[in-house]
Amino acid sequence: MQVDKAYDYIQKLHAVPSVRYQIKITQSGKSAPTSRGIYLREADFCQRSTEWTVKVEPKFHDDASNLEQLVPFEECIKLHSTGEGVVKAPEYLLLTHNGRDFNIIVDPTTLSDGLHYYEVYALDCKSPWRGPLFRIPITITKPQAVKSRPPLTVFKGMSFVPGHIERKFVEVPTGATWVEVTMKTSGFSTARRFFIDSVQISPLQRPIKWESVATFSSPSSKSFSFAVEGGRTMELAIAQFWSSGVGSHDTTSVDFEIEFHGISINKQEIILDGSEAPVRVDAEALLLLENLAPAAVLNKVRIPYRPVDSKLSTLSAERDQLPSGKQTLALLLTYKFKFEEGAEIKPYIPLLNNRIYDNKFEAQFYMISDTNKRVYAMGDVYPETAKLPKGEYTLQLYLRHDNVQYLEKMKQLVIFIEKKLDEKESIQLSFYTQPDGPVIGNSSFKSSVLIPGAKEAFYVAPPAKDKLPKGVAAGSVLVGAISYGKVSFGVNNEGKNPEKNPVSYSVSYIVPPTPIDVDKGKGSSSTCTKSVAEQLEEEIRDAKIRVLSNIKQSTDEGRSDWKKLSISLKSEYPKYTPLLAKILEALISQNNFEDKIHHYEEIVGAADEVIESIDTDELAKYFSIKSDPEEEGAEKTKKKMDTTRDQLADALYQKGLALAEIELLKGKKVVDKEDAKAVEGSSTQPDLFEENFKELQKWVGVKSSQYGTIFVIRERREGRLGTALKVLSDMIQEDGSPPKKKFYDLKISLLEEIGWAHLVSYEKQWMSVRFPPSLPLF
Repeated sequence: MQVDKAYDYIQKLHAVPSVRYQIKITQSGKSAPTSRGIYLREADFCQRSTEWTVKVEPKFHDDASNLEQLVPFEECIKLHSTGEGVVKAPEYLLLTHNGRDFNIIVDPTTLSDGLHYYEVYALDCKSPWRGPLFRIPITITKPQAVKSRPPLTVFKGMSFVPGHIERKFVEVPTGATWVEVTMKTSGFSTARRFFIDSVQISPLQRPIKWESVATFSSPSSKSFSFAVEGGRTMELAIAQFWSSGVGSHDTTSVDFEIEFHGISINKQEIILDGSEAPVRVDAEALLLLENLAPAAVLNKVRIPYRPVDSKLSTLSAERDQLPSGKQTLALLLTYKFKFEEGAEIKPYIPLLNNRIYDNKFEAQFYMISDTNKRVYAMGDVYPETAKLPKGEYTLQLYLRHDNVQYLEKMKQLVIFIEKKLDEKESIQLSFYTQPDGPVIGNSSFKSSVLIPGAKEAFYVAPPAKDKLPKGVAAGSVLVGAISYGKVSFGVNNEGKNPEKNPVSYSVSYIVPPTPIDVDKGKGSSSTCTKSVAEQLEEEIRDAKIRVLSNIKQSTDEGRSDWKKLSISLKSEYPKYTPLLAKILEALISQNNFEDKIHHYEEIVGAADEVIESIDTDELAKYFSIKSDPEEEGAEKTKKKMDTTRDQLADALYQKGLALAEIELLKGKKVVDKEDAKAVEGSSTQPDLFEENFKELQKWVGVKSSQYGTIFVIRERREGRLGTALKVLSDMIQEDGSPPKKKFYDLKISLLEEIGWAHLVSYEKQWMSVRFPPSLPLF
């Protein structure tokens, strides 16, 4: 900037009113939308003249005086157009403080194809030295029309050097849905790298973009395909990378051929409502002969969830108060979900996702964490996919607004967890020529040739009920993609993944309620030999056990009530294993006890009662003989025996852990009193822990993650610390779920006992990462 001239200019402006000029432009006859300039992009605007209304408003300072500055304000303005033959504007304009309108006529009919830019600028008639007071930009992108049949556009002989960009504007024919592009290069000896970019602007939605990078090691040709919207101008940019071919003086010659294809359909989104009825689709080709080869796949499932907790809070007045005085509020919604195996998921909020500037909520963030408060994923308005191991997870959704009523309405906001299905779980949909095809099984539709102007109809069938993924509950939504055409080059995937086709649409299936198994109910009722009195007695017993399980032991009164009821039920049903297992489970869950030794002795006693209630000989006999699965009642017997074995194994496991804790507290091995008297005077004493471990080893694998802790404790008791550490490390690796703190605490204690101080320090540093004390703030 030339300071001296700028200073002189400011001094001249001392007597000139201090205003800025606000420009609002609308097309004549329309009140919306308003813009700052004129932008003609589509072919319809470039084939006729259009008239535009320009409103100019001078804007004064907020404290400007009405009598001294606003009312006397008057400027005589001369308007100049940089393109008189294309842009016509009035010659003069008298501008007062309340603004003035004038019209501009834009006639681009005589322009050549390509990009054109003009301006209408205003000068002060009395002080032209002030320069342009305001400018009105006019940009015209006149597309090249495609008149050949079949629709084809070719750009031949384009020359490229490093950093050169070629821009072409093409009118996409009505009815086109995708293009197939062939790029041929020649005239060079070293590798060349090109960027290819396509953009279409469509009202009320995001620009349709496609981009690719192509590297040519030698003169050759490459093909691409991408989606387009018919009737819209396509801006195509081709650029040679700035460092590509710098060392060579060869000019790259490029031929670019664009062929338009299209299949028009009557449904942009296919929704299968869960019934047996298919959905009809009408397909039509408007440009040329097209191969109609529909392919559809359901490869994701959306599971709906409602919040389990919602907290509405007022944010800090110092930081989150608007200038108007309104206070910003925050709503924190908490969702819980669980996976039995690892999954690739993405949260989906239909009301809020993919909207920023047209969203009324100023913030939306989410955070996914496990039971250890370790964060696995964070995101905002554009959710991203995250891989989660099996386990339980918490999703927190954070919303902000200054209106409490809006946030109150969001307290039960439904979100979907979108889970990607494995390839073996994905469902390929079938197509038929008749609406009864899915039921009858004939009239299957594979492919056909569409003749321009002639429609063809087919039906998309819902998936068979036996093909639905296991564990998908009613109300969930299976989603995927459907495509209708094929590109003329490359591999077409054999219809397995329509999303890889240039044009694909959304398809969804609402999972219906599961069918009622009538035969199963009849079989159970016919084989039931118990009397009504016996059935009533069992129902009363089970109800009492449920009441016992629901008693909370967080208070002294609750613990007293639970103890009285458990003693009463044990006396009433002394050998009923499910009751004894529930009592053992409740004792284990207690955490507010003073006498630890007494507490663990109670666990040992409860475990012994469970073990004594089970006929281990009968159980062993059942699992040693392979039963016939088709035998009547075999499935019910197997389920009962599996449950009994699990109860026995859990009792032995918990007993072993309790014995180990008692040994640790007493500092000596625990022995049975009767066995100790029997062997009194001998050199060996019975080891109750070892006997219990050997009994557990008969029923389950003691090295598994479920029971491996007792194996690690045994190896530690025997002084085999290395074996204990190896088994514990294998348990941590094979578990697959979020890490358990007790495993890592045990690992650190083993490392300390071995004497590996450097590994102890390393593991302790990682503990704050694996098990953070709290979740991060939003």
